[in-house]
Amino acid sequence: MNALILSLVCLIAAPATSTHWFDAHQIIDAPVAIAPGTYHVWAWAPTQLDTDLAVNGQRLAVAKGQADDKAPYHWINVGQATCSEGTAAITLGDGVAVIALSTNESFNPATVIKRTRVGDTPDGVIDQRGQQAHHTNTIFTMPEFKTVAEWETKAAKLRKRILLSSGLYPLPEKTPLKTEITGKVQRDGYSIEKVKFEAYPGFYVTGNLYRPAGNGPFPGMVGPHGHWPTGRLEDGERGSVPGRGITLAKMGIVAFMYDMIGYNDSQQFPHDWGSEKEKLWGIHPFALQLWSSIRAVDFLQSLPDVIPDRIGCTGASGGGTQTFALTAVDPRIKVSAPVNMISSRMQGGCLCENAPILRLSNSNMMVGALMAPRPMLMVSASGDWTRETPRVEYPAIRSVYALYDAEDHVKNVHVNAGHNYNKTSREAMYRFMGRWLLNEPGWEDYTEPHYELPTKEELRLFPDETKASEADRGIIDGLVASIDAKWGNELKLASDPAAFATAHREALALTLGATVPSANDLRCERRSMEERGDFVQENWILGRVGGDDAIPALFFRGTGTDPQDSVLLASSKGKASFIDPTTGEPGPLVSSLIEAGKAVLCIDPFLTGEELGTTNRTERLRIGKFMDTFQPTDMGYRVQDIITAGAFLRARRDLSDDIAVAGLDDAGIWALFASAVDGGFSTTYADFNGFDSNSDDAWVEKHYTPCIRSIGDVKTAAALVAPSPLYVAGASEANALAQLGAVSVGASATDAQLAALLK
Repeated sequence: MNALILSLVCLIAAPATSTHWFDAHQIIDAPVAIAPGTYHVWAWAPTQLDTDLAVNGQRLAVAKGQADDKAPYHWINVGQATCSEGTAAITLGDGVAVIALSTNESFNPATVIKRTRVGDTPDGVIDQRGQQAHHTNTIFTMPEFKTVAEWETKAAKLRKRILLSSGLYPLPEKTPLKTEITGKVQRDGYSIEKVKFEAYPGFYVTGNLYRPAGNGPFPGMVGPHGHWPTGRLEDGERGSVPGRGITLAKMGIVAFMYDMIGYNDSQQFPHDWGSEKEKLWGIHPFALQLWSSIRAVDFLQSLPDVIPDRIGCTGASGGGTQTFALTAVDPRIKVSAPVNMISSRMQGGCLCENAPILRLSNSNMMVGALMAPRPMLMVSASGDWTRETPRVEYPAIRSVYALYDAEDHVKNVHVNAGHNYNKTSREAMYRFMGRWLLNEPGWEDYTEPHYELPTKEELRLFPDETKASEADRGIIDGLVASIDAKWGNELKLASDPAAFATAHREALALTLGATVPSANDLRCERRSMEERGDFVQENWILGRVGGDDAIPALFFRGTGTDPQDSVLLASSKGKASFIDPTTGEPGPLVSSLIEAGKAVLCIDPFLTGEELGTTNRTERLRIGKFMDTFQPTDMGYRVQDIITAGAFLRARRDLSDDIAVAGLDDAGIWALFASAVDGGFSTTYADFNGFDSNSDDAWVEKHYTPCIRSIGDVKTAAALVAPSPLYVAGASEANALAQLGAVSVGASATDAQLAALLK
């Protein structure tokens, strides 16, 4: 017998009939409550296994079934046990999946479980989303796009998601740069200067400006450096940032080589800082670096010797990631050269390359293709993750350029070397920039001339400063305040719900990783149907075509032929919480809705209810450090499941388009966001269940969703539900939500009150 011992806390007063269900994993995980009384004890156990269990030390045998019984599991009444006031201990033998205890002697768990579960075994419904974990080394493929319009529709969403991932949607105000250019060093044909400017108030971008001799004006180039040991000071066989800057200047290009976060003179943050709380606001290394790059373009455009509409960008490794991220969202970059980075098999191994939500349903190939049709050079190497670029990534991205009839604007140069921005790679870049940025002939055979390496003192602004050990909280707090204020201005537009929805519904959907499927997008399987007097129960598994989701669902409809209005119910306790645990009949809420002529759908959202299994609680597979970069969080999947269930109801021809949705317990927040993204529910009820939506800690603990606070969290959701009725219970921001059209109903509604709201 396994030593699975549970202290069952007895309640003070037992109801007339008391029934308790415990999955085996619940007995392992935590204490549960049971009312005092004498119980009939039932076990769901393997049919061909003799086992046992014990209640309060009383051993009860669980005999195997008949030899000809083919069912893998069977229910068996193993006897009676008494729980008096105090505690009781339960021990389960091998194989026992579920134990049910009821004071009702006519209790039949086999009937109840048939009416509360879609599957007929203790195994959970397998939702493949929980078994898959995309990560930075997942191998991706590039989708096929047949027209420019098809690509640009996808591209617009991807650009918006990149901005959302970094708290840059909408783009923040560009505050004064307050540029300081000092320490000019004059060389033969070029000069080097030290630069500092404010990307945000109090947050500095630091670097070196390499200028050609003469007055210009000249094209400009921004150069993020990548993860070389000495950053923008790196000079060696694998790469030279000063050598690149000097050569570009000699070619007649003003080049700004700037620090990544935590390198050299950028010492307000360590390079690897960040936590989930900051991610709620879209604040993390990738975000600060992307905004620094955008402001670096502003800086170059502010210089009198730079042609403002001829700006290029190039960098390798992590600097390659910054290159294609910048070019994706900033059309001012006219020519780019991401080096040794665009890969189908490795998306970047650093926190600064893995913004949350950045790669939901896409890879760096898709981000890189956002450069099209502007000229882009892809430099790859035989000795790193770009080794397959000539036959995989380059043809994939070239297919997008082909849509614009601009295949000659993209080029691949493959170098026989390890991970690098070496002389051969740099020379390929110089020739490409000569052709497209300088727009001059004769660069086909250009080679890098000898250069005099500047000293550390000539390049560094703060040569003696030590590295930052922790993030500057003042800057983070200032960013949070500015993002909150920025979105507060957006919420002022909510007085026009239609305009607000047009502007921001897609942004919320992209943040959550949720979509609204059409009828043709659904893949649903009815597992059983039972006619039960004046209503019919159907048990379903709902999902989407091409998706890995599997949502267990119980559906109740009338027996008539007239289309019914419907109600969608979700609870973090699972769909079984809406069913009477003793009889298997619909519980009070569902019964009231059926009597009112409503069809009712009860679901188990992602990793709740039947998706958890009974013996070993199903846990989500997790690989790597950046899962929120590649896949929706649990909340995102749960919001999607409610949306999918709504689409199922909408697709049924025996139902009307009047669909209400209600989320109970922790599912209230999921239902609120599902209704906001869907935009088609007639009424929404969201029980906040004591959730403090003003607390970053609460979001991380309960409903972690990166970037959700940067776009107004529950306030934006409420504004997007409007003008349809929205009822919220137990909301910490009831007053703010009321201004956006929500009606507060105080604490959690009773079944009768909720039924009245949903009728």
